[in-house]
Amino acid sequence: MGLSKNKIKYIKSLGEKKFRNEHNTFVAEGAKLVFDLLGTCHCQLIAALPPILASYPELKAEEIITAHESELKKATFLKTAPQMMGVFYRPSQEIGEIDPDNQLYLVLDGIQDPGNMGTIVRIADWFGIEHIICSPDTADIFNPKTVQATMGAIARVKVFYTDLPDFLKAHTHLPIYGTFLEGEDIYSAALSGNGFIVMGSEGRGISCEVEKWINKKLFIPGYPEERVSSESLNVAAATAITCAEFRRSLRFMDIKEATI
Repeated sequence: MGLSKNKIKYIKSLGEKKFRNEHNTFVAEGAKLVFDLLGTCHCQLIAALPPILASYPELKAEEIITAHESELKKATFLKTAPQMMGVFYRPSQEIGEIDPDNQLYLVLDGIQDPGNMGTIVRIADWFGIEHIICSPDTADIFNPKTVQATMGAIARVKVFYTDLPDFLKAHTHLPIYGTFLEGEDIYSAALSGNGFIVMGSEGRGISCEVEKWINKKLFIPGYPEERVSSESLNVAAATAITCAEFRRSLRFMDIKEATI
C-alpha cells in the first residue's frame, strides 16, 4: 500500500506543537526508539521498510504500513531517512504521582533548545532520575528533535509541565538545589538523595521567580579555580556533572553505611 500523501502530511504536521496537541500524538524515528516506546506508549502508526516488518511480525499498532524509502524520506524530520517510523499517543501523566520525599527530581526552568532538552532526559535516565518537572516555557518533550535526542530515554523518564514557583513553594520543606556562581562548591557540599535539582535556561539561567524558592545553592568550579576559562557550561553538560556528583555522593554514603 505504501505511505500515502495524506499520511506523510499528517506525520509532518506533528513537527508543530499545535498539531501534536490536537491529535495527542508524537513521532519517533528509528527502530530502537520505536521499540523502546512500544513497551510504554500506545502506537497509532508504524511505517517501515519491508525487511524490517518481515523481521518483526509481532509488531503491534493500530496501523502498520509497508513503506518505500522515498516515502520515508518525505516523512522524516532527520537528515537521513530511518528504516522505521512510529506515531505514538502521548502518555497520560499526572504530576500528583510524584514522591519527592523519597526520590531525586530534576526541575528545568526555561530550557529552550530541543537538543539540550532531549540530552537532559537521557542524562536523567542514566543517573536513575525518573521524573522531570518543567516550566511551561521549557522545550516540548514531544518535539521530534527532543524525542530523537532522548535516544529512547523518553520511554523511561516522565516529564511534567507546571508553574514552577507555585510548585516549589509547596515543597520548601525539602532540599531544593540550584547552580549559581555564588553557591557552595558542589564537590564538598552535603548532597541528599531526595528533593529537587533546578537547572536554568541557556541564556538567563534560573529565573528570579524560581530562585527565591531555592534553599541550597551550588557552584561547579572550573579547574584549576584561578585559571581563566569559559564563562559558563552548556546546560546539558552542567546537568550531567551535577547529577553525577549527587549519585557519587549517595553511593559513597551507601558504601560507608554498609561498612559500619
